Amino acid sequence: MSAPQRKAVARHRKRLRRQGLVRLEVQATRENASLIKRIARALRRDLGEGAAVRARLNRAIGAEDTSGLKELLAAAPLEGVDLERSRAPARPTNL
Repeated sequence: MSAPQRKAVARHRKRLRRQGLVRLEVQATRENASLIKRIARALRRDLGEGAAVRARLNRAIGAEDTSGLKELLAAAPLEGVDLERSRAPARPTNL
C-alpha cells in the first residue's frame, strides 16, 4: 500500500473513531457472513432502531450488559461452588 493510501485509511479510521465506532474482525461461516454484516449495519443505525435490534439480540442470546471482568464475575451464578482453598503447608523445594 502506498503512503497516500495509508494516509487515507488512517484518516478514514480516525473519522470513524470520532463517530464512536470501532473496528472488529470476526470469523464466520460463509452462510453467516451476510447475516452478521446486516446485524452490524442495523446496530450502527440511529439510536431508536439500533437500540431495538440490540435489545432483541440480547434477549435472543441471553447476553447481559457487562462492561468488564468485574461485572461479569459479579453476575456469575456461584451457588454451590466451593470457593475455599485448603491451607496445606507448602511442599519442600530445593533451590
